[in-house]
Amino acid sequence: SQFVESGGGLVRPGESLTLSCTTSGFTLRSTDIGWFRQVPGKGREGVLCISGSGERTHYIDSVQGRFTISRDDAKNTVYLQMSRVKPEDSAIYYCASTPCPYWSDYPDDYWGPGTQVTVSS
Repeated sequence: SQFVESGGGLVRPGESLTLSCTTSGFTLRSTDIGWFRQVPGKGREGVLCISGSGERTHYIDSVQGRFTISRDDAKNTVYLQMSRVKPEDSAIYYCASTPCPYWSDYPDDYWGPGTQVTVSS
């Protein structure tokens, strides 16, 4: 299984950004996928996830109402739409399979490159 994240960048508080997670090496359809984030000195945190069918999603409280997860199985891609971003959203964002609403834990070499999101004025 491979995951490649993209779309990060520098944004101002209150702005929007969309991240993409491109997958390969497995069948995305029917696979639960989650977005995680990590800041220096801390472990990875599960942020939001979507079921394989796309019918069920789960968000942590701090992003509820601001972040949206969606998937396009035909493109092997899962998206994270971030709106009204806050400085505390700054982190490296990763995607991975996870049994939504639970968060899988993987060794460091499992994860993709991640994409850096920096929220600053």
